Amino acid sequence: MYTSKENDEISLPIVQNDSRERMHNSQVVYPIISDGDCIGSVILISKDQGNNMGDMELKVVQSAAGFLSSQMGI
Repeated sequence: MYTSKENDEISLPIVQNDSRERMHNSQVVYPIISDGDCIGSVILISKDQGNNMGDMELKVVQSAAGFLSSQMGI
């Protein structure tokens, strides 16, 4: 799990644009685990300068990853 609350040097450059500037202020990355293997991730990103990711956003991403994991195990 990875959470970046500010647009700083630690945030992951997930989306690249032509000018190579960082357009996303905060982000949450959560892995999708199926049978002990990481098969992907759920990513939630925000363009708003004042929007910081908190516990609610983390729970939403965690729920989405859990749902997708359960669907892949069928």
